[in-house]
Amino acid sequence: MEAKANGQILKELVVVKMPFGKYKGRTLCDLPISYLEWFAGKGFPSGKLGMQISTIYEIKLNGLGHLLEPLKMNQRK
Repeated sequence: MEAKANGQILKELVVVKMPFGKYKGRTLCDLPISYLEWFAGKGFPSGKLGMQISTIYEIKLNGLGHLLEPLKMNQRK
């Protein structure tokens, strides 16, 4: 069950769009690392969006962004 929940979180990162700010309308997985670092310093938003942004930050920070490529390709189909 937990693996399914984690998979859903990753799928959301390639679909959900940033609802505000400089990068409004950009998919969370496509946010630049500089913007994610800014959030890390200022504090992530509360709730689900904050969890999603912090997750994509950790993914990019650890050089794992390539793992989202198959999910991005599936969304384009």
